[in-house]
Amino acid sequence: MRVERPIVLIGCGKMGGALLAGWLARGLAPGDVRVVEPDADLARAVAARHGVAIVATPDALEPGLDPSVVLIAVKPQRMADAVPAYRAFARPGTLVLSIAAGRTIAAIGRLLGAGAPIVRAMPNTPAAVGRGITVAVANAAVTPAMRALAAELLGAVGEVIWTEDESLIDPVTALSGGGPAYVFLLIDTLAAAGEKVGLPPDMARRLARVTVTGAGELAYRSEEPAEQLRRNVTSPGGTTIEAIKILMAEDGLQPLFDRALAAATRRGRELAE
Repeated sequence: MRVERPIVLIGCGKMGGALLAGWLARGLAPGDVRVVEPDADLARAVAARHGVAIVATPDALEPGLDPSVVLIAVKPQRMADAVPAYRAFARPGTLVLSIAAGRTIAAIGRLLGAGAPIVRAMPNTPAAVGRGITVAVANAAVTPAMRALAAELLGAVGEVIWTEDESLIDPVTALSGGGPAYVFLLIDTLAAAGEKVGLPPDMARRLARVTVTGAGELAYRSEEPAEQLRRNVTSPGGTTIEAIKILMAEDGLQPLFDRALAAATRRGRELAE
């Protein structure tokens, strides 16, 4: 991976750090990245691990810096305070790439000024192991070359899907953005249920964790749809079908997930307001 001009990464927490690691693993030179991270302990750890230049505030960046990309990886609640300091970079030749949940392209534009090329993206935490998935949307100022660069940067940590409809980002956040948390909850819930039918706690936790991750890997590698994979495990008259009857009942998993994703989508829209 190569860039003609440096990348400025604003925030190097879990997702910013995952992206940085992905870029460097793809061959980006550490000297092509400038990280702005106010947390001194985190900054020292990132600098020691990756050898990139890190400053605490944007005014400490070198004078005359002309980045190709400014990537916003701060929490949504910090956007209004953190982003306006980068208005000088918001020009036609610099792409602004935001991964902040609930912050629309219009809201980001108000913080940076009119005319900035902006891509809004929603990755998820499996990016930390290169298995994330990101949905991205661009405004009209983003050129084809900028779009390709955004795809390369986001693709360093997993798959990338583009949409032309920004309103889809809130349900995307609800499904894939929050989805890893739902899967981790499934592991805990499955383990707790295993204990209740007599398994020792350590065994139940191990069985649940490996079963869920193994099933996920099988789903990832298989060309069969998830429904067929489920049917492959569910023998007529066997034990699994009895559990599936409960999970697929009218008061089973589907209505729970319907309500859960609706609540998360609603919250995303509230943050945008």
